[in-house]
Amino acid sequence: MTKAISQQKFSFLSFLQKFKGNTALYIYKRILQAILTLFLASVLSFAIIQLAPGDYLDTLRQNPQISSETIRDLEQRFGLDQPAFVQYWYWLVGIITRLDFGTSFVYSRSVIDLILERVPATLLLTFASIFFTWAIAIPLGIFGAVRQNQPLDRFLRVLSYLGQGFPSLITALILLFVAQATSPLFPVGGMTSINHNEFSLFGRILDIGWHMILPTIALSVTGFAGLQRITRGELLDVLRQDYVQTARAKGLPENRVIYVHALRNAVNPLITLLGFEFANLLSGAFIAEFFFNWPGLGRLILQAVLAQDLYLVMASLMIGALMLIVGNLLADLLLQQVDPRIKLGND
Repeated sequence: MTKAISQQKFSFLSFLQKFKGNTALYIYKRILQAILTLFLASVLSFAIIQLAPGDYLDTLRQNPQISSETIRDLEQRFGLDQPAFVQYWYWLVGIITRLDFGTSFVYSRSVIDLILERVPATLLLTFASIFFTWAIAIPLGIFGAVRQNQPLDRFLRVLSYLGQGFPSLITALILLFVAQATSPLFPVGGMTSINHNEFSLFGRILDIGWHMILPTIALSVTGFAGLQRITRGELLDVLRQDYVQTARAKGLPENRVIYVHALRNAVNPLITLLGFEFANLLSGAFIAEFFFNWPGLGRLILQAVLAQDLYLVMASLMIGALMLIVGNLLADLLLQQVDPRIKLGND
């Protein structure tokens, strides 16, 4: 008996070691692929930016109060007097050797410092949006699938169609009108109140949360509508499968059939969608941050694009590509955990 138990423990430990080894090998493989992908993306992005007419100094050249000597000095300082491939080479070497993404033309500061200052505000807003979107949309999608074609299900479907028909731009504009009509109920300027530092710790948290309400809704509406429809559709497909009907015929409780057997198999597309949601954290916040004056990465990068701030734009593009890669990797790992039939090594 003891020997049999020892053999079972040994086989289980061997399985865990094999699983960890396969997963680690898969992650190493994806990291190598990510390095190549980021390199190619950086080359393509730099080339496209260089193809755009003009540069950051064009606006300064039109100012008669700025001498040509000053312009030439700025060209040398920023390296804009060098060929494009030389500029790219120095930028790439700086990243590899010093993790230096260059200096912002507009702010005359390190690009990485500017981004790190804005990242917390953007992550706070976007993670809050994802949390509330999934916390509301998935239960409503399950309810719609279980109560198919009932009045509330039809109402939720109409609501989801309307939500998908309203892009974030229109939603943000409508919320601005709501804020104006109900002023000063909903703040729309910045992340905190003027007297934020005078509040207690709990008061500061509430203050930030109150300022997050409208931008979070603006980010969540379209995602909520799509996620609710996908959840409902996937669960309906699974509920029609033979093994679900067999589970019901065996007399299993309906809740167990839905939440244990059906939902577990319907969740795979949602996990894939979650990976893309993570990748869209940066781009999705642009509109909300712009309209609600939220001090995040979205506004910073928009200003950098308009000013042709080369290295700040490049850093933002690299962050977006990296988040796409990380999001897909996390989705693959989660899918393998949820569905053991998926083999990571076969990707």
